[in-house]
Amino acid sequence: MSATMALVFGIMAVLPLFVGGTAHMMHILIMCLIWAVVASCWDLIMGFAGIFSFGQVAFFVIGAYASAIFSIQLGIHPLAAMVLAGLVTAAAGVLVGLPCMRLKGAYIALVTFAVHMILEPFLKSGMGRALGTGGTRGILTIPPMELFGITFAADNKIAVFYAALALAVICSAIIMLVIRSSWGTAFLALKDSQDFAASLGVSAFKYKLAVFALTSFLTGLVGGFYAHYIGMLSTRLLGIDLFVMLMIMLVLGGIGQFPGAILGAIMTVIGNEMLAPLGAYRPLVLGALVVVLVLLLPDGIMGLLRSLVPHKVAEQVRQG
Repeated sequence: MSATMALVFGIMAVLPLFVGGTAHMMHILIMCLIWAVVASCWDLIMGFAGIFSFGQVAFFVIGAYASAIFSIQLGIHPLAAMVLAGLVTAAAGVLVGLPCMRLKGAYIALVTFAVHMILEPFLKSGMGRALGTGGTRGILTIPPMELFGITFAADNKIAVFYAALALAVICSAIIMLVIRSSWGTAFLALKDSQDFAASLGVSAFKYKLAVFALTSFLTGLVGGFYAHYIGMLSTRLLGIDLFVMLMIMLVLGGIGQFPGAILGAIMTVIGNEMLAPLGAYRPLVLGALVVVLVLLLPDGIMGLLRSLVPHKVAEQVRQG
């Protein structure tokens, strides 16, 4: 694990010693870890593979609903339901990725965002209710995960936090290993020049479909974790607010600057909570924040760190 990731997760690991008695603060920390995984997956597919996918929230919701349905309708253990939900989401990612293989740039963004737009009416439709989505009411009684005699429920937030931390570490390590592997090199080659990469034998179809499957699986997995932690689901997750929040996480951390997405997620979740007193003006402030960040920090926090430290250290930060 890189020094940057180890430092961030190490600090997160000791925070419950100071705020463990405050349920609201623990909830914020848990959500930081959950969105850190989702944002990192989005960074992998968009920042490294160069695929402008706007379906990350949809895959998160698919994973959450699938895990809830598996555990409620089929009586599957929540942990197994999470893994199955990840596989279902990976399959959905492949199905979405297949038509995107013939498209580029904004057209991929339109197709993937169309999935986001279609998902809400599907979940509310008769077909969705037949699958167990609960329609407009949503799913209200999702069982919590139980393991080794510990119940990871909303009333046991310290246990949930460390489970979320373990999941975030595992998912982040997988993403880091992919970036540093030959896959990561292939992603960057395809992003910079797909024609030149193809001339070197790099299969765009293979690697782009693989990144759709991998990021969808990890996003669906953490979506399932979210469902069993919160205990209820509704289509409000598909609102534009969450989409904008995830975009801010990427911009703040630095697109293609892993693990910048992790830093961006933590800072955005905490910052959004601090702006809660603004009420209806909060979206306006967040929108203005995006504009300022793009102008002042085009490479995000990680780019700023590289400019403040010596060249060799900066290179280590960029790689990890």
